[in-house]
Amino acid sequence: MASFAGITTSNPTFLQLRISTTSLRSVAPSNSVSFPRSSLYVNLNWRSRLYVRSSSAPVAPAVEGLKPAISLTDSALKHLNKMRSERGEDLCLRIGVKQGGCSGMSYTMDFENRANARPDDSTIEYQGFTIICDPKSMLFLFGMQLDYSDALIGGGFSFSNPNATQTCGCGKSFAAEM
Repeated sequence: MASFAGITTSNPTFLQLRISTTSLRSVAPSNSVSFPRSSLYVNLNWRSRLYVRSSSAPVAPAVEGLKPAISLTDSALKHLNKMRSERGEDLCLRIGVKQGGCSGMSYTMDFENRANARPDDSTIEYQGFTIICDPKSMLFLFGMQLDYSDALIGGGFSFSNPNATQTCGCGKSFAAEM
């Protein structure tokens, strides 16, 4: 039989289950839950009481020297700040991906009021400029660098995305495997 020792967490999305065992049965009764532990199974009987204690821990401070999830080159930052100042509002850049384009997914970028940011959005402060990205897009954009060129041919924003397995000729569409 297994006895429950407790659940602890330092992050609300990850739980650690501690179980102390006195003896193990190889066959689980129909009213129990089995947790694989090595090649053996630890059984918790549904009739026994299960107590869960909640705790919270402070979030670790940001570490200096780490690259942001999405970064900007100096030329991209300069051009984005210029575009934002022309609009005369306190705006941030929403960047994301959508289905479509030559390679299957295409990049999206638009200025947005900071108040429109959703609670689950990732907010990246980059040298005083704010980038917002939804969680699904962040899966495809993590580690990306946004660049800008004012060349007459091939100028504009370009995306250097380490998650892209294939890109199209225009550079605005990509494919990624998850």
